[in-house]
Amino acid sequence: ANDLYLHGEELELISLAIDGNTLHSSRYQLTETGLEIADVPELFKLRCTTRVRPQDNTSLNGLYKSHTMFCTQCEAHGFRRITFYPDRPDVMSVFSVRVIADHSRYPVLLSNGNLEGTEQLPGGRHAANWHDPHPKPAYLFALVAGDLKYVQDSFTTRGGREVALRIYVDEKDICKCDHAMASLKRAMVWDEEHYGREYDLDLFNIVAVDDFNMGAMENKGLNIFNSSSVLCTPETRNDRGFQRIEAIVAHEYFHNWSGNRVTCRDWFQLSLKEGFTVFRDASFSADMGSATVKRIEEASVMRTEQFAEDAGPMAHPVRPESVIEINNFYTLTVYEKGAEVVRMIRTLIGPEAFRRGSDLYFERHDGQAVTCEDFVLAMEEASGTDLTQFRLWYSQAGTPLLTVRDEYDPAAQRYVLHINQSCPATPGQATKQPMLIPLAMGLLVDDCNIPLRLASDEEDEARSDASHRVLLVTDARQSFVFENIPKRPVPSLLRGFSAPVRLDYPFDRSGLCALMQYDDDGYVRWDSAQSLAVRVIHEVQQQQQTGSRPEVDSLLTDAYLRLLGDKTLDPAMVAMMLSLPSEAYLAEIASQSGSIDVDGIHQARDFVQVEVARRCHSALEARYEQLHSDVPYAPEAEQIANRALRNTCLDYLSIVDQSCALAAQQFSVAQNMTDRLAALRATAFYADDTARDDMLGRFYAAWQYDSLVMNQWFAVQAAMPRGDTLARVRSLLEHPAFDRRNPNKIYSLIGVFGDENPVHFHRRDGEGYRFLADVVAELDSSNPQVASRVLEPLTRWHHYLGREHLMREQLKRLAALQQLSPDVFELVSKSLEST
Repeated sequence: ANDLYLHGEELELISLAIDGNTLHSSRYQLTETGLEIADVPELFKLRCTTRVRPQDNTSLNGLYKSHTMFCTQCEAHGFRRITFYPDRPDVMSVFSVRVIADHSRYPVLLSNGNLEGTEQLPGGRHAANWHDPHPKPAYLFALVAGDLKYVQDSFTTRGGREVALRIYVDEKDICKCDHAMASLKRAMVWDEEHYGREYDLDLFNIVAVDDFNMGAMENKGLNIFNSSSVLCTPETRNDRGFQRIEAIVAHEYFHNWSGNRVTCRDWFQLSLKEGFTVFRDASFSADMGSATVKRIEEASVMRTEQFAEDAGPMAHPVRPESVIEINNFYTLTVYEKGAEVVRMIRTLIGPEAFRRGSDLYFERHDGQAVTCEDFVLAMEEASGTDLTQFRLWYSQAGTPLLTVRDEYDPAAQRYVLHINQSCPATPGQATKQPMLIPLAMGLLVDDCNIPLRLASDEEDEARSDASHRVLLVTDARQSFVFENIPKRPVPSLLRGFSAPVRLDYPFDRSGLCALMQYDDDGYVRWDSAQSLAVRVIHEVQQQQQTGSRPEVDSLLTDAYLRLLGDKTLDPAMVAMMLSLPSEAYLAEIASQSGSIDVDGIHQARDFVQVEVARRCHSALEARYEQLHSDVPYAPEAEQIANRALRNTCLDYLSIVDQSCALAAQQFSVAQNMTDRLAALRATAFYADDTARDDMLGRFYAAWQYDSLVMNQWFAVQAAMPRGDTLARVRSLLEHPAFDRRNPNKIYSLIGVFGDENPVHFHRRDGEGYRFLADVVAELDSSNPQVASRVLEPLTRWHHYLGREHLMREQLKRLAALQQLSPDVFELVSKSLEST
């Protein structure tokens, strides 16, 4: 066609010219979403001048102001708020950028690529000229102008390129960048060693921004970070914060190849860059710390949050088929499940073939915008493996269920696993085809995992010696026969969380205890501890419902006592195995078989928690004291593990001491935020009103001038299970430290209340729902992206029998609002359509 369409939103068009000739208004048509120019030549130069008002841009998309700094966020469609442009990821161009500003107010002017020069201009102004030689889509454009300081380091690539590394921050934060810089350099080394990827520019800049909707953005050569994802010191951030910063810095750096040099053809392919890069950053984090603990953390997010997403009204495949607002598809399914899909490919073809496949993918598609299919094809060619059936992981939504049953013939020493796979209907997909599912497994006999010999292994002696096998489940019904099994084993299933599936196997409690104690797979040990605790909590819940006296099975507390006495196991693993399943995970399990009894789950879990604390008190106290250390803080794996277990012990000990004296003592002497925040949380959750409010006040007095620390203060209060938390959250909205325009504050207070405090969010009077709907209605006109994110807990109404009408009532109230944003409209409309 001879007509040109350019995307554009909220722009004032000043002038438009083709080849130097100004266009008359009859030659083009302006709409709310773009600009159409009629009858353009085949080859031409377009000059377009627009005016934008970033100081009024509260959505934080496009060009906007964060305090005194100008900055941009262009993924997915922010660039169209800067100028008229073909804003699609497959339109890749070389950008040259000239930024002009008042020198005294904006001495730092940054954009993508390499700095080509600066100029002093009349009237106290100056200019910076930037050029990025690598073609990129508009969503990777970035610009920053502000009064910033920086820390600098350098890195020499293995190819000999000298790269200047800079992190730009407000002057007051200059001392909080060391960990982020060290993380960046570790990531650069790791990417060269594991993927052969070198950095390709002379500069790598990071800018910390207080007001940012996301964690960070991988713009080519100029990564813009939410300040919470880059700034830290031991006094201001806990261990999890240090680990999060390391992971996010690595994630955005890894995007330089898996996202920038090779990008996605369209936004339905979003997981091409995000799923692959999440897998890469998870592998990096595993190498930097404990691989087992990292894997358990990933599995926990999948089982609690992503599985719930798969079961909700917004369920979609890893590669979605349709969207109303692309911002709603920056989801756990695209990111975390997408990473699991990449991990399964690596499991199926092996690490060496996976590396050959990634090399082929990068070399073949460098400088291109491609699809998930291109990624899978590279893996097929590099390995010789047919992944045709596996592709269903990209196109089918929902969480598969593996139903496993077994039989054992002692005379023949034959053990058989019977496996059925199924997947529930999801919106737009009523029926599902069988998937290719890698099921890693082993067999536990007595106190060890034994070698496995499948009946089909007779010609493959090498495979028959291993105690760990990956079964390829490809059919709706399938059986696997094992020979030479000396006695009935306990199956060790889904080892390493080898696939994002639900598992149904009738373990008895003694089998779970055996797996907890003896299995050589860390994930299975943790999962068995969780499963045993789930059964005990469910049993207590049933006892409470029938009015009988609740009892906690001593198998659980005896297992916990053994864990507390085990000095050979990684303390971080002990901490995870001692932690009861969250109320969110218990609710996710309940939703599969019926409705969620919010109050029953809370009361039963609370009862079990108290009983564990009471019966294990001496062992908890002893382990707490043994883990005391005066070694200066370092965010290293051994120290992090010790602090994790010590603070888990503190949490249990505080449950049975309303004064929380131990927590108060730890709070007073703590030399780092990890220990200080653990003491604050224990006191806020379990202490009487006087002790709780005193410590919250002391914490605020000490840290009120640090915005990021205040986010943690808000989050602790939003999650408190006791007292009138809703009234407290409402009052905190008016607190001088709270800023309704700042996404971090909203997520810390409103997001935590909706996601992490089920007993108060799901109040029987529906006031928790009304409160959230009120906040969403207010946010929708200023920042729709944040509004849609905090709305999500309301969309799961159909799992809450007895409360569903209250949740639907608030969704209907939102649906009736005038000028609802596409972000919120999509969630509300799909939620109300679901059954």
